[in-house]
Amino acid sequence: MDRTLLGLVLHPTRDASEVIAIIADWAARHGKSLAVRTEDRHRVPPNVESYPTDELVKRASALISIGGDGTMLGALRSTVGNPKPVLGVHLGRLGFLVEVEPPELPEALDRLTHKNFTVEAHGCLACDVCGDDVVAFNDIALIRRPGTGVAIATLAVDGQRYGYYRCDALVVSTPTGSTAYSYAAGGPLVSPATQAVVVTPSAPMAGISRSVVLSPEEKVRLELTPESGPVAVEVDGRVFREATSEGAIDITYRREAGLVVRLDPRRYQERNQLKLSLMDLPLLPEQLRELLPRNFREHLNRRELSPPR
Repeated sequence: MDRTLLGLVLHPTRDASEVIAIIADWAARHGKSLAVRTEDRHRVPPNVESYPTDELVKRASALISIGGDGTMLGALRSTVGNPKPVLGVHLGRLGFLVEVEPPELPEALDRLTHKNFTVEAHGCLACDVCGDDVVAFNDIALIRRPGTGVAIATLAVDGQRYGYYRCDALVVSTPTGSTAYSYAAGGPLVSPATQAVVVTPSAPMAGISRSVVLSPEEKVRLELTPESGPVAVEVDGRVFREATSEGAIDITYRREAGLVVRLDPRRYQERNQLKLSLMDLPLLPEQLRELLPRNFREHLNRRELSPPR
């Protein structure tokens, strides 16, 4: 493209005005253009362009996701079929995908526009949910409705049936999503450097009771049985279908469907290891410090190095 157009993807409800102001100021000083999705037009300055999501992805050189992991996942889903680099700016709490804190933005934007970064490719689950196509970068889940029975579904891999699940929920995840719902259901942590599909039942009562880890080449089919209660279908934590008591979900793994910008892959990996430790293990004070924003860490370091008064 002849000009650099950066697309902004905003958290649907959280106030992102401070981050937008930082980006708008940087863009004005560097002669770059900004755009948002049409539905976010009222949340940005008048000189920011707006387009429908598909057109925004088509025109943008890169996307900037402002929010947490949920916002980042939405940005990645919008680029399936036309992958563009996505930079995550942190407004959430415990994010595994986002990397940049607001004070780090000017330097990050300089590097983004000068292509001084690495790209981390993420696979997704391409799903046919009872005839509707949908993609998930974290997971797709069948979840029972309270008071209406349990989820009962058969599992088939490459057309061969292997057994059935009788459980509260059934979660199919990517390696990226292994730290989310699948992990909470007792599933394994899978390195993001690998490619796999993980099927994990939550609160299993009968049938298959352990996680199943499959290769990215294997096709998964989950089919509700006539005895199943109605289930909701969630995609990356968002309700895709309120309730269904029949039908099947066909799932295939799609490689390199999303591109995540990494400015400091080693530091990002270390921070994620510490975030994972928060789930199970107590942390040392110096480890907790690494989770703080960089400017706050530097402030603490300066205070500790200052001579006592």
